[in-house]
Parts: sequence; structure tokens; C-alpha cells
Amino acid sequence: MKNLKRILTVALIIAFAVVALIPLSGVFATSKKQLVVWSHLTQDEVKALQPIADKWGKANGYTVKVITDQGSFQSFQTAAMSGKGPDIMFGIPHDNLGAFWKAKLLEAVPANLIDKKNFVSTALDACSFEGKLYALPIAMETYALFYNTSKVKEVPKTMSQLITLAKKYGFMYDVNNFYFSFAFIAQNGGYVFKNKGGSLDPNDIGLATNGAIKGLSLIRDFVLTYKFMPKDIKGDIAKGNFQNQKIAFYISGPWDVQDFIKAKVPFAVAPLPKTDDGKPTPSFVGVQAAFVSAKSKNKDAAFKLMKYLVENSALTLFKVGHRIPVLNKVLASSEVKSDKIMSAFAEQAKVGIPMPNIPEMSAVWTPAGNALSLITTGKATPKQAADAMVKQIKQGIAQMQ
Repeated sequence: MKNLKRILTVALIIAFAVVALIPLSGVFATSKKQLVVWSHLTQDEVKALQPIADKWGKANGYTVKVITDQGSFQSFQTAAMSGKGPDIMFGIPHDNLGAFWKAKLLEAVPANLIDKKNFVSTALDACSFEGKLYALPIAMETYALFYNTSKVKEVPKTMSQLITLAKKYGFMYDVNNFYFSFAFIAQNGGYVFKNKGGSLDPNDIGLATNGAIKGLSLIRDFVLTYKFMPKDIKGDIAKGNFQNQKIAFYISGPWDVQDFIKAKVPFAVAPLPKTDDGKPTPSFVGVQAAFVSAKSKNKDAAFKLMKYLVENSALTLFKVGHRIPVLNKVLASSEVKSDKIMSAFAEQAKVGIPMPNIPEMSAVWTPAGNALSLITTGKATPKQAADAMVKQIKQGIAQMQ
């Protein structure tokens, strides 16, 4: 019996030694050579991404899983810190990157990974911190001017032209929403946080400058002087009036396009009118971004996969998700150029400003919205409201520190 035990023990030792000498393959390779991608894009978009990821995986000996992340944006941080997060996050609004960057969860993009000239510069700015790239842009979105083509034969090119036509045909948008009204604040030099060499300075707030106040005065005039829209206008009311063809002009984004098509509204889209002296009107630009987790154990492969997905999914996401490409060659393709509506949004995005991606931006929205309401109701002058807004933003930022 003892001899049998010795024989079994020796046999097991030999067996383990043989296994240890075998190169990892089969199930071992699956766990070793696997990359996991989480995405906040739509399920249809994620489904369309998987074959693209599979093609890269097959060529490089990896299994790639692209998974729809249905948790909150912050769930990534929890998962990553506990070692259960993905290698890549593909498809997340860029203004969520700041918290991850501060938590040191974003791996810096290698300097030679991409040729920056191939991308819309605004989109790259949205993915940068302190002048360094920490994510790659996938797609961008912004708002522009919708106009009814049965009422207006020629789109207004300047603000004066828009005002003249709007007096006759009507104009509305969600005026007390800072996301939209920022464009008129920015057209004369207003800004949220000063960009200093690629870094946003939360201590330098430009929402009470002379240019910003000039923009706020124009917004006041939309409501109180020209009476284009009521002081308590909401986005759904403005949209409904355009859809019912009660007004000729409306500011919004690509998300409203399909509803207007279904309602058979005769419409087109154009970039926001310039100032009378030829300056563009810079809208806020949102960017869908991709990044490699600083906690990934396969960073080199993850960066190669991320680059491949970004460079090979743009047209697919344009077709499936109506996403505006950030690659210049895709923007110039016949498929994109033939879509006049999306091309107009793309043109607007090129002169837009990325929504600030630093966490301090969370202290801006409420004071800015309150300031707009005070101005459009006539309860404060543009200067009074601007000064109060900046003071409240500074207080909010101080509480975050």
C-alpha cells in the first residue's frame, strides 16, 4: 500500500512537471491573450464593433470581448480600482474623463501611436490634460441651426440676418440652457476656463468678460427685445414649434433629426451664423472618447487594439449611430459628404469648443443656468448676472477642494 502511494506521488510530480513545460495554449491562452472592452455606445453600435474587434484579434492572436457597460460612468472607477475593470473603455463622453484622470486611471497615449494631423484638432483637445493626450476621440457632436426650407430659401450667414428673418418667421431654442447659449457668449470672446498651453485653468473664468456680457446681452434681446421666445421656454416646446412648422429657426443637435424626418418637416441644417464682423459662433462640442485603463495588464496590446478600433469603426458608427466622424479622411468621404445634414453639424463642430473636461466644470452648470434665467426674466442685467455667476462658480470650486 505504501509502495502504491509512492508510485502515485511520483506519477503526479512527473505529470505536473510535464504540464509546466507545455507552452500555454487552449484555455490558458484565452485567459492570457484576452482583451476586454467596455462601451457606453448603444447596443447596436457595440454589436457592430464586435466584428471589427474580432478581425484585429484574429490577426494578433487575441480574444476580444466588446461589452455594453450599463452601469454609471463612475462604475468604471470602482471596477478598475478593484482589478475588475476592462482594458479599454470605448465610447464615453469626454467630459467624464477628468475624474478618471485625477484618479490616475487613464494611461497616457504613447506619443507615436497616432498622427494627430489625421484628426479634427478640437476632438484631440477634448481628450487632453495638461497638454498631453490621455484618450483618443471616436466621434463628436454639437448643435447647429435648423431652418425650415419652405419658409426660408437662403440660410442666414450673420447674426443680423438671422434676427431680421426671425422677426418674420420665428426662432426658438432652449435659451436658459447654458449648453446651447454658451455659443453666443463665446462668439465675442467669452470662455469658461482659460486654456493655457493645453491646460484649463479653473481659476481663470471668462464668463464675466466684456465679450461674455455682450453675448449675454444678445441672449436677453432674443427674449425681451425681439420676443422670439417666452422667458420660460423649454427645449421640448421649442422643438415642437419647429416640428409643427410654427417657427422657421431652431437650435439643436443631431438627436432631433430623425423626429423631424418622420414628421416630414421640410428642413435643413447649417452652421450657426457668424458675428457681423465675420467671427464664427463656437458651440460646445462633445466627444465620444476611448482610453486604455492604467490598471490594464496588457497596455501595449490594448493601445494597438484601441487605435485599430478608432481608425476602422468611424464609418460604421456614422451609419449605425449617426455619429460625426473625427477622422479627416472619413469626414471627406463621399458617404459623409453626401449627408448634407450631418456634414453641417461637422462643419459647426470644427469651429466649436470642447466642453471643459476637468471636474471643476460640474460647478458651472447650475450658476450659469440661474444667470440665464435672471437675464431672460429681466431680474438682473447681463453684467449683474455674470458677476454673480462667476462668484458662485468660484464658491462651488472651492467646496470641491
